[in-house]
Amino acid sequence: MYEIKVTFTDGRSLTCPLGTPVEALIEHFGAGGLVAVKVNNEILPLATRLEVNALLEPVSLEAPEGVMIYRRSLAFLLAMTARTLFPEQRLYIGHSLGNSYYYTFLVGSPSQQDIESLKRAMQALVAADLPITVQVMAYTEALRLFEQNGQTDTALLLEERSDSKVRINVCNDFADLYIEPLVPRTGLLLAFDLILYQEGFLLCFPGIGQGTTLEPFEDNPIIFSVYDEYKKWGRIVGLHAVGHLNRLIRERTIKDYIKIAEAFQARKLAKIADTIYSRKDTVKMVLIAGPSSSGKTTTAKRLSLELKVMGIEPIAIGLDDYYVNTDRTPRDAKGEPDYECLEALDIPYFNQQLLALFNGEEVTLPQYDFKAGRRRESGGRKIRLDQRTVLIIEGIHSLNPALTPQIDRNTQFKLYVSALTLLNLDDHNRIPTSDNRLLRRMVRDYQFRGTSAVSTIQMWPSVQRGERRYIFPFQNSADAAFNSALSYELSVLKFYADPLLHSVKPNRPEYAEAVRLRSFLENFTPIPPQYVPGESILREFIGESAFKY
Repeated sequence: MYEIKVTFTDGRSLTCPLGTPVEALIEHFGAGGLVAVKVNNEILPLATRLEVNALLEPVSLEAPEGVMIYRRSLAFLLAMTARTLFPEQRLYIGHSLGNSYYYTFLVGSPSQQDIESLKRAMQALVAADLPITVQVMAYTEALRLFEQNGQTDTALLLEERSDSKVRINVCNDFADLYIEPLVPRTGLLLAFDLILYQEGFLLCFPGIGQGTTLEPFEDNPIIFSVYDEYKKWGRIVGLHAVGHLNRLIRERTIKDYIKIAEAFQARKLAKIADTIYSRKDTVKMVLIAGPSSSGKTTTAKRLSLELKVMGIEPIAIGLDDYYVNTDRTPRDAKGEPDYECLEALDIPYFNQQLLALFNGEEVTLPQYDFKAGRRRESGGRKIRLDQRTVLIIEGIHSLNPALTPQIDRNTQFKLYVSALTLLNLDDHNRIPTSDNRLLRRMVRDYQFRGTSAVSTIQMWPSVQRGERRYIFPFQNSADAAFNSALSYELSVLKFYADPLLHSVKPNRPEYAEAVRLRSFLENFTPIPPQYVPGESILREFIGESAFKY
């Protein structure tokens, strides 16, 4: 009998027979609440059979990866329950809304009784503590299964794959395509709630770092309205899942669709410009905020063009030039400079200059010398406002009222920008907006800064923490929201991201995320980058933009 060596994170090791399932070694981990395992830096289900010498790391419900596994598993549980209770319906997963996912039925809206029935049935499945297993089917058999079950979007997704074997998740008699690991048993899915909302309902789950605690739902009507509009538009044009996009590429009609998608986005930006123009007698500044890689810079440039068409002359001001000197920069919990907090900016000086401008005075804008870590007060641009000018200010704190405490709110127009992904993988599996933005940033950082995929993946959790702290709490204070995502862009990003992700080696901790993203991108047929217009927001990340940065 062949044996392999297994090593745990505390340095202990043992030998076991080749093919031993990880779940047989759970007692050696010394940690509870396991939902998956890292095998040589790759996240896999606990049922995985070991075939080589391996370093094993537990993935618990408290870990960031465990949180996402929990959410995907809840979505699986809901889909299974809905299939049983409403076999004639199709359940569609939508976008995220705070700590919840929005769902709709293909026909009609659910009632309160429907929601209560779903919740009771899900709770019964949790109490039954049923196993969720991973099975392997022949490609033809899997395709036939999903077609027979009415999961046409899943069947369409398989057309991009060419592997002879297809992995699926199975619980009772319900099967769904394996995208990423799920929890091993339904009994782990204790914390959730269902709430009627708009034309559908919400599947609520604990927030990051909240364990099994469900916090009260906080509505976000601005973001929901943008998501909902784009989702409905996607169904109108017949493109709401990745399989539909792949079909357009195969049929060589994708160029026409790209034109439509870009025109739709341009129309939305023009409407925002119209709104600003309608308030031209009071609005003196447009404040733009959004998470990392949301396309804020290109949005600001395109919005400026729209405003110029209407006779308004935009003047851009960079918040980075208002950093305090490094000896005054606040420190984080680790004692490192915290450049993302609001206090890293000289708020009093910024407001002093704004007041002077609004009083008709001329000001000299500062210039920050990042090498010296100090602000230069002379040599900057001299500007003055008149009736035709408006300030365009972009930065992560732009929606925070503490940025402009001395400025009348009526003089401000606040715009929230984010890449709110239109497509789903299929009916039950969504595409997180953070994945879209991470791939954007990975490609951009490599193209223009020489940053490796390892480095981008490494710093991404810190970026997300900053977004949750400094950006997301102020979304609802925006006057408008703009969706910078393009439904075809992931097929273009694949062209650039695939080789970057393949450069991450298995001995790196970042390998788990690289493998996850590679597996995700396997669902997309690539689109040649030359199809992307020069004015597209996507050009901010892949290069050769018609704008200068």
